[in-house]
Amino acid sequence: MKEKLLIFKNDNINLNKTIYLLILIMVISGVFGFIYETIFYKIDLGYFVKRGSSYGPWIPIYALGGLFITLLTYKLKKNPFIVFVLSSIITGLLEYITGYVFYEFKGIRLWDYNTEIWNYGNINGYICLRSVLFFGISSLLLIYLIIPLLKKLTKNIKENTLQIISISLGLLFLIDVLVYGVLN
Repeated sequence: MKEKLLIFKNDNINLNKTIYLLILIMVISGVFGFIYETIFYKIDLGYFVKRGSSYGPWIPIYALGGLFITLLTYKLKKNPFIVFVLSSIITGLLEYITGYVFYEFKGIRLWDYNTEIWNYGNINGYICLRSVLFFGISSLLLIYLIIPLLKKLTKNIKENTLQIISISLGLLFLIDVLVYGVLN
């Protein structure tokens, strides 16, 4: 298991720093999703709406998607086409399964592409071609821009400092999601 988590081992990044980077990738991905949905729904609805299942400026499914994409495609980064296709499939499955499970088992409809603009290829309102293609493109940004930038920014930070930053942000994110889930 330890060996599988060492996705940045070619950069001489140890397991602890890898975990801290993965936490930061999740938080950044969640914030990215919040920004994207804020902009998209302003275009779609004509006014701003607070999206997501948290109080903070992040959306948990994007955080989870960022983690999955990193773990499952980073080692394939030499082939952007494979990263794009695999990321699109992974995020499409994550979105469909999450939407289906929440609706079928909890009666909660988190999103519904049936009512949105640009919903070509819509499948039961859970996924559509626009979302899957956007997630694939976003995954390319994550693998080829965000992760290298994050590694560069954290290269000279002491591990203890990185630990404090990532654990603090990760706990804030987790507490926010849990509290929101309990109160709503």
